[in-house]
Amino acid sequence: MQPYLENTFLQSAGQYKGTGIYSLEGGQFSNKYFIISNEGTRNLLASPEVIGYDSYLAMCGATGDMLGWLKERGMVGEDADIMTILRGGLNYPLEECCYRNGIRINNMDFVSCERVIRNNQITGLDIRYTKLRAPKDITLMIGDIIASGETLARCIRYIIAEFKRLGGSIRRMVFFTIGGTRAIELFEELTPEFRFHWPEFEGITCIFYEGIFSAYKDKGVTGISWPAIDFFWKDGVISPEFRKYVLADDDALFEKCIIYDGGARRYEIPDHYHEVTEYWTDIKAAADNFKFKDFLDEKLGYRTPISQKKWLELNHYQNLDQDEMTGLYALEKDFAEKSSDLDIREIADRRLREFKKALKPYSSIKK
Repeated sequence: MQPYLENTFLQSAGQYKGTGIYSLEGGQFSNKYFIISNEGTRNLLASPEVIGYDSYLAMCGATGDMLGWLKERGMVGEDADIMTILRGGLNYPLEECCYRNGIRINNMDFVSCERVIRNNQITGLDIRYTKLRAPKDITLMIGDIIASGETLARCIRYIIAEFKRLGGSIRRMVFFTIGGTRAIELFEELTPEFRFHWPEFEGITCIFYEGIFSAYKDKGVTGISWPAIDFFWKDGVISPEFRKYVLADDDALFEKCIIYDGGARRYEIPDHYHEVTEYWTDIKAAADNFKFKDFLDEKLGYRTPISQKKWLELNHYQNLDQDEMTGLYALEKDFAEKSSDLDIREIADRRLREFKKALKPYSSIKK
């Protein structure tokens, strides 16, 4: 288990319009962490077929509902500044959702910080473009994917330095993310840096869509996962709604990553097409090199079978409705039992057919 997640548990904050909201409790946090679940983001994160503008629309419901919930509780005010980290940050509908909730956006700023990837490893970061104003006492709002956290750490420290240089100040930060466990560690590290410069800094409110996922530390049991990039469930905290949604689909659990490359899904769809088809082709080719049971357990995040008590603890569900959790545990147990003898080649062939059919116009476009 990740150190910052030890002894933590999900606490339901109820349903707000179409979105389930959970807070992460029990940790010694300087900041507030939430998980939200909505039909649109469940579909987005379970289905790599959701691409282009549809991937943007899929996030609007959850984002708008959460901003409304935060505003009602005084956790965001009447105005904010948005910082967009190009390109993945452009997927997040913050401006539109603020507008719908009566939150005035004073400034829209940008910073470009892209990963340099060689041989499936992040070898560096490249900042190419910035546009930043630095007012005083602002609420800074950001949306981005957080995997290794290196991009975000560099960008946030750049923002802090520029605000100090220009005489601005930040009152609070609201961060929406499809993100991993590293996000919590990073934000807990960054908060003292904010307060060193601005003692009145109130903290960071971080909102995860569907779960606090985990990034692979190695190439996984298949030998083809991307360390520090690909997301899966193990050692994370997943919303019960998302677990149930994924388990209702025969194949969604076995995808390469929760989000794949968020920027490519929106702006470079042929690249996304090739990444997904390459994954399933490679999985089929590697089928003799791993046991499907090990693959299933890796994707579920634990060795099966498992007791309900242990399952609750691993998933941080101890404080949720126990009747609902008993039902979800039974569903997951049944899924594992039915799936244990599946042939990964058949799954790969099926997913390749489905994905190629859904994205046929992009199949002939070269990367």
